[in-house]
Formats: sequence, C-alpha cells, structure tokens
Amino acid sequence: MPVTTSRRWVRTLAAGALSAALVSAGSAAALAADNAPPAKPSPTHSMMPMTKGSITVKANHTSVKAGQSVTLAGHTKDEKTGTKLVLQHLHNGKWTTLHTTTTVKKGGVFSLNHKFTAKGTEHLRVATSDGKTHSSTVSVKVH
Repeated sequence: MPVTTSRRWVRTLAAGALSAALVSAGSAAALAADNAPPAKPSPTHSMMPMTKGSITVKANHTSVKAGQSVTLAGHTKDEKTGTKLVLQHLHNGKWTTLHTTTTVKKGGVFSLNHKFTAKGTEHLRVATSDGKTHSSTVSVKVH
C-alpha cells in the first residue's frame, strides 16, 4: 500500500501545480488585456459620415370618397435632387409599393397623387425606391 499512497500524493501534487499554472496564466492574460492599447475603429466606420435621411409627408385630405385622388406632399432631408420616391401602403401587415412614384425636386420637396378605389382606411408612407428611408405613417379613410 505505500506505493499506492505515494502515487496518489504525486497525482494530487501534480493536479495542484497544474491548477496554479492555469490560474496564473489566466491572471497574466487579464493583466495583458488591461495594459493593451484600446482597439481602434475600422476606417470604414470612423471615416464615414453618419447622416441619415428623413422624409416628412402630409395628405391634403384624411377622408375621401372612393375614386377621389389624394395629394401627398412633403420634403426630404439629406436626399439628393432626382431621388426616386415611391408610395407604399400597409397590406396584410407588410408595406407594399403602389404604382405611384415621384422624384425629389430642388430644395428637397416632392408631391404625388394617388386615386383610391377600395373602401377602408389606408395607412400610407413615402419611401425612397431603395427602401432605406421612409416617412412616418399617414392614414386616409376611403368611404
């Protein structure tokens, strides 16, 4: 039995030494991380301007009869003259593009007309054709 006891003693000692080595390695890594210089942002994020365009819109009527047109007018911010804008409506929980388009004019202004034939409340917005920027929702009741 003395041989078995010494083997257990050697294993315990080896396990303790290994644990101490792992703990000290972790401490060294943590110390190295604290002394490391702060990470620099990549050039693509730090050099690019963080401008976000916006679109505001108002309807000339909030309630119309079926078959009447509604004019939606507004202005854009940070969108180039000539940018294509589309009219979208909320259909079955998804924004669907209608066949009504316009372009941004000088000064960021725009105007578009759409004739509604189906009765009900239409939830509308104006968006850039790439879909990156859109206005808040405007509701028009068609009766």
